[in-house]
Amino acid sequence: MTTTQPTSRRDVPARAGAREWTALGVLALPALLVSIDVFVLLLALPSLSSDLGATATQQLWILDVYGFMLAGFMLTAGTLGDRIGRRRLLLIGGAAFGVASIVAALSTGPLMLIVARGALGIAGATLAPSTLALISNLFRDPAQRAQAIGVWLVCFMGGAALGPVVGGIVLEHFWWGAAFLLGVPVMVLLLILGPLLLPEYRDATAGRIDLASVALSLAAILPFVFGVKELARAGWAPLPALGLTAGIAFGVAFARRQLRLTDPVLDLRLFRNHRFSAGVGGMLLIASTGVTMYLVTQYLQLVRGMGPLEAGIATLPGVVASITGFLVSPLLARRVRPGVLIASGMAVAASGVVVLTQAGVGGPLTFAVLGYALFQLGCGPMVTLGTDLVVGSAPPEKAGSAAAASESSGELGYGLGIAVVGSVAAAVYASRLSASTTASLSAADEAAARGSLAGAVEVARTLGDDALLDAAREAFLAGMRAGLVGVVGVMVGVAVIGLGALRHVPSLRQGHSSGASAPQPAPAGEDS
Repeated sequence: MTTTQPTSRRDVPARAGAREWTALGVLALPALLVSIDVFVLLLALPSLSSDLGATATQQLWILDVYGFMLAGFMLTAGTLGDRIGRRRLLLIGGAAFGVASIVAALSTGPLMLIVARGALGIAGATLAPSTLALISNLFRDPAQRAQAIGVWLVCFMGGAALGPVVGGIVLEHFWWGAAFLLGVPVMVLLLILGPLLLPEYRDATAGRIDLASVALSLAAILPFVFGVKELARAGWAPLPALGLTAGIAFGVAFARRQLRLTDPVLDLRLFRNHRFSAGVGGMLLIASTGVTMYLVTQYLQLVRGMGPLEAGIATLPGVVASITGFLVSPLLARRVRPGVLIASGMAVAASGVVVLTQAGVGGPLTFAVLGYALFQLGCGPMVTLGTDLVVGSAPPEKAGSAAAASESSGELGYGLGIAVVGSVAAAVYASRLSASTTASLSAADEAAARGSLAGAVEVARTLGDDALLDAAREAFLAGMRAGLVGVVGVMVGVAVIGLGALRHVPSLRQGHSSGASAPQPAPAGEDS
């Protein structure tokens, strides 16, 4: 059986060698795959919906069920890896992801595909906590760990950049199911190399997982995520309000039960560590600014009239800037305190958002491209160092649970950003679209035009109404600018966390980013 053998707190952490960096390459595979998978599905949705006869509602479930299951099972997967072994859970999840991908590719109807996508979400929930926890185990030196996390994050952005390109090539030459099969060889490679390169870690003293806590976590997260998504899509209504209320109520019950348990699913005592709590809070806030990416892509395609590929190319400088931020931030953090670096990054990101507010219907794309690149560059320190603070400040036996908390806060933050900032932008858009502009429209066309810019563009093109198109685009810009003001406010909050809660955290060269002892891999022959 695998065990962990903590070293003394006074021990100098061993620096990782070639084996650990090679293992990082194996851990980066799932990150790259999951990111590519999301973007490929967006491109494949029209053709698969046509072939399977999916209704509009079924299409939404095909898209959303993955995210629901991913968010719902993240905390459970994190604590499960701490108990049964992080490598073991990663390999089980990888195998399940591969099988579910094959089932999705061979789906003969919408329901079968929805079920397969749900299974992909559950399998995907095992990947991020396991990989992050293993990174914290493999890279005990704080500076190396931060750099490794930066490399791991780069794979997400690499997948975002490659997804549309790979998806376009695959879908041009093969049927839509081939998009799901992209993950199979990657997971086969993970299953082959994982046992060879990844050591096993688990908490030998952990008790059984509390099933009531698992049920409460699902009852809290799933309705809440559903409510947030529906709020962002259709505005306030009884059903999403009920989902939010139920999620909060079950969340309180979940938290109270965790405080009573000796071996909880999520150890809330971790939040007593100011580095951990600041990291989770910062990740929640910075993820909410991800709505900026949504607004920029809407601007490029609907205001500037670009196609998906052209819009993707326009965002590539932002992708490069993000990758640069992920890789450079850990290097700068060796000399600069994380709090100062995070606050400085927020200043750069906020300047980018201000530049974005100057983008217009016509003229050069400079404001949009430069502003988006500065935004992505400035977010790099918070994302990289925030993740490192969370997983690095937790005790070794809680690394999986801590990684799950980090990933869950990111998922929740992004959804909240879309819902709140998106709602503000939508409200301003509707108010700016004057009654005189839509007076000649039918009731259905007016509702579509006021509902979203996409609806207005479709109505204007059908009717040949250039005045409606111009008015809708200007109204969208007004809404986007109002939403971006909120994004700047969030960035101020992140900067306050950096300069306040993290002011005493030393640079990575000055000291450990973790007060926890680091575990040793189990001696050869102890795996079972």
